[in-house]
Amino acid sequence: MEETKMATFRILDAAQTAEKLPFADLIEALRIGFSVGCQLPERHHHTMHRVGEPDATLLLMPAWTNPEDKAQYLGVKLVTVVPGNASRRLPGLVSTYMLYDGLTGEQLALMDGNTITGRRTVATSALAAKYLSRPESSRLLVIGAGRVGSLIPDAYRAVRPIQEVQVWDMNAEASNRMVENLRSNGVRAKVVNDLQTAVGHADIVSTATLSTEPIVKREWLRPGTHVDLIGGFTPKMREADDHTISIAKLYVDTPEALHEAGDLVQPRESGLISETSVLATLADLSRADRFARENSDTITCFKAVGSGLADLVAAKLVYRGMKEG
Repeated sequence: MEETKMATFRILDAAQTAEKLPFADLIEALRIGFSVGCQLPERHHHTMHRVGEPDATLLLMPAWTNPEDKAQYLGVKLVTVVPGNASRRLPGLVSTYMLYDGLTGEQLALMDGNTITGRRTVATSALAAKYLSRPESSRLLVIGAGRVGSLIPDAYRAVRPIQEVQVWDMNAEASNRMVENLRSNGVRAKVVNDLQTAVGHADIVSTATLSTEPIVKREWLRPGTHVDLIGGFTPKMREADDHTISIAKLYVDTPEALHEAGDLVQPRESGLISETSVLATLADLSRADRFARENSDTITCFKAVGSGLADLVAAKLVYRGMKEG
């Protein structure tokens, strides 16, 4: 009987993981991934009780390819949330991603989960913008200059002719740092303090905050703006006001957004919108693979909460790039 050779196991740090996820390739991989789908069981949520500090949390987020897919993969994202780390001056959230051969169960690679999450998050929004924002959109406003927000311009530049990036954040140091990084890479960028004027100037407004109060207001938006809500991922978080949500053409990454994101949960509970207000998911857009905007004056809004499918797509892309050298 012929002996089967075991797969080579690799460990990739944050820089190595990011290197294998160029945005143009990742966005196309996500288009295919959302079109095909995968198996997504419910995530596991475990509380770890602590003494003398807030409880910690362990999240296990599995996903695997469909049985009929030619290449079989299984992935699990492991996330630890430790609020007590603030007093230790350590990150409160640490994430790793484990990719397996879906047929044999062999370990293939351990990757930096924060990198996987950050890059697939902004690439998901960029994929939606490919279908929803005006093709000539060149002015991007980024609200929130943190780890995820700082990735937004590069992702959007893969799908739209972005010529100007404006950055707003409550933390001036974060805004300045992001703008300096963009300028060092040849991007025309500036920090803005007047958010109302900046929103009215932008073709695309992308938010990546943890706000619990609306930041983007309908009266500030000019016709044809595409609003991309990345940050709010709990029912208590809000980034856009009710008026924006009620008049915009709404799209989501997955149906779970209607039940998890405050930008949709709160207007639903008040009767302002219903489930039928959402015109399509990203899977619908990807399968159709055509421009979905009705006209140049429509305000479109995409709300994402993240998915294990996108994590698995990104991990598979990293692994393929690793094998190719």
